[in-house]
Amino acid sequence: MPDQHPAHAVPAHAGPFALGTFTSEQATGAFPGLVTGVRVRDLSGLVPSVRALVEDWDTWLPRLGALAGSTDGTWHDLAALRVLTPIEPGQILQSGANYRKHVVDLVAAEKESVHGATPDEARADAEKMMDERIRSGVPYVFLGSTRALCGPYDDIVLPALGEQHDWELELALVIGKSGRNIPVDEAMSYVAGYTISNDLTTRDRLYRPDLKAIGTDWFTAKNADTFLPTGPFLVPAAFVGDPGDLRITLRHNGVVRQDESTKDMIFDIPRLIAYVSTTTTLRPGDLLLTGSPAGNGAHWGVFLQPGDVMEAEITGLGHQRNTVRSGQ
Repeated sequence: MPDQHPAHAVPAHAGPFALGTFTSEQATGAFPGLVTGVRVRDLSGLVPSVRALVEDWDTWLPRLGALAGSTDGTWHDLAALRVLTPIEPGQILQSGANYRKHVVDLVAAEKESVHGATPDEARADAEKMMDERIRSGVPYVFLGSTRALCGPYDDIVLPALGEQHDWELELALVIGKSGRNIPVDEAMSYVAGYTISNDLTTRDRLYRPDLKAIGTDWFTAKNADTFLPTGPFLVPAAFVGDPGDLRITLRHNGVVRQDESTKDMIFDIPRLIAYVSTTTTLRPGDLLLTGSPAGNGAHWGVFLQPGDVMEAEITGLGHQRNTVRSGQ
């Protein structure tokens, strides 16, 4: 069994319990688990998957609380298990350009390099644009592939094509009940829980020089195998506190690259849910990524290389640690 996380850094979670998907040397396959600190109860005798729990969330949530306080069942040490992606989502919805400072940095850099603006002029113009977007704009959302998912401690395998492989740490939410055209003031009742996703992107494959009128190629740039490490846990929304005030932190080879509060979101979670539900019916288990703050590799001029290590955490949701290797 590979070492899934350092013994001195067991991934803590908010609240009395969380959910995850695991495997072990003794298990015949993956199993849903109820996580209480450093112990995990095997739930496979009660339910086939975490997705099945979420599909009947209102029934299971109080029952999980009782199970967490019981000594019945089969329990494992978390450190002895391999931690997989916590839930298999029905669809993955990803928010782009949703952190104010991040987008201001990008727009200001373009105004300086392309339009010749001074740094002060460029930043002032960019901030004005973002203020107007907050008042009258709408979110930018695209779909991701479930095949890009990998576990929170799995290796990241760099694809053969492209060189500018980048990180984008994000707060992700899991939908807990079906809905379409959801009002903003009701949106939070549709959230079952939260997890961590790192939306990796190959920057130099994002734009298609052969199809400039079409623009970005999200499929190629973002959906390579292992390019969406997610987990370790699904933490119930009731335990997380205010999702609009969580700290997102990513270290690349020990250097802090992203360190921002979710307060910097341009469109908050209720507006994101309301917006996407005007197009698609949301169903239990759907995963919605809420955007990434400033500090990606393009900002620093540093991209992922074989042997690099990314360590990431979001308040109350645990942490990730992924080693990068070449797929060539």
